[in-house]
Amino acid sequence: MKIKRTLSAGVASLGLVVGLSGFAGAMSGSNTTTGPDSHNIVKNKSKTWVKVKNNNNVSASNSNSQSANSGPAAAVHNTTAGGATSGAAANANSLSASLSVDNSGAGEAAMDMPAASDSMGTNSNTGPDSVNVVKNTTETSVRVTNNNNLSLSNSNSQSASSGSATVEDNTTGGSATSGNASNTNATTINFSVTN
Repeated sequence: MKIKRTLSAGVASLGLVVGLSGFAGAMSGSNTTTGPDSHNIVKNKSKTWVKVKNNNNVSASNSNSQSANSGPAAAVHNTTAGGATSGAAANANSLSASLSVDNSGAGEAAMDMPAASDSMGTNSNTGPDSVNVVKNTTETSVRVTNNNNLSLSNSNSQSASSGSATVEDNTTGGSATSGNASNTNATTINFSVTN
C-alpha cells in the first residue's frame, strides 16, 4: 500500500492509510501592497495518492491412494464339499476443501481518505491595474489492484479386488461365491474471494 500526500509547503509520505486519516493541513497565501500594474497569484495545490495492491497465491494439494484385496476361499479335495466364499473388498475416500481470500479490509482502508485541506488566498491593496489570481486545487487518486490465484489439486487412485472362490476335486461339489468389490469417492470444493 503506497500513499503520498503533497502540499504546496512540502511533501509528506505515510506508510499506512490509517495513519493518513484526518491529515489535512491548512494552506494559505497572500499578496499585500504590491503596487500598480502588478501580477499577483496565490496558488494552493493539494495532491493525495493511495495505491493498494494485493497479490494472493493460495494452493492446496491432496493425493489419495487406496488398495483393498480379499483373500481366496477354496473347498478342494473333499468327499462332500461345503461352500467357499470370498469376502468383500471396498475403498472409500472423501475430500472437503475450502479456500477463502478476503481483501475487503484493504479496499475499505484505501477509501478512508482524509478531508480536503482548507485552502485560502488573499490579494489586498495591490494597486490599480493589477492582475490578481487566487487558485486552490485539490487532487485525489485511489487505485486498488487485487490479483487472486487460487488452485486446488486432488488426485484419487483406488483399487479393489475380491479373492477367488474355488470348489474343485470333490466327490460332491459345494457352492463358490466371490465377494463384492467397490470404490467410492466424494469431493467438495469451495472457493470464496472477496475484494
